[in-house]
Amino acid sequence: MFEVTVEDSFAAGHYLRNYKGKCENPHGHNYKVRVTLAGKELDKAGLLLDFRELKEAMKPIIDRLDHQMINDLEPFKVLNPSAENLAKYFFDETNVNLDRVTQGRVRVKNVTVFETDVTTATYSE
Repeated sequence: MFEVTVEDSFAAGHYLRNYKGKCENPHGHNYKVRVTLAGKELDKAGLLLDFRELKEAMKPIIDRLDHQMINDLEPFKVLNPSAENLAKYFFDETNVNLDRVTQGRVRVKNVTVFETDVTTATYSE
């Protein structure tokens, strides 16, 4: 199995519902997102996926969240915008974008969302 990984970042605000503590108040993070892909077959150039193509698959998701209050965006109007839920959101949305490019040859293995340099949440299936 081959893997490739790309990191990107965005800044956004959020608050946690049903949480008792400071994070129930609106606040912001400089998020970092690490997406790792996996696949068994390389393309004709010997790549699982060009890093540029992975960044392009992530870009619409990053652009949608960057400098926004995440709680004001679907699905986070109902779903709590925790790092865990953001990781699953990136996992699902990146897979949808990759399917258009690779027709299922490459899938997301896992996504890690960094709320800070030392706090992360990871989602995988």
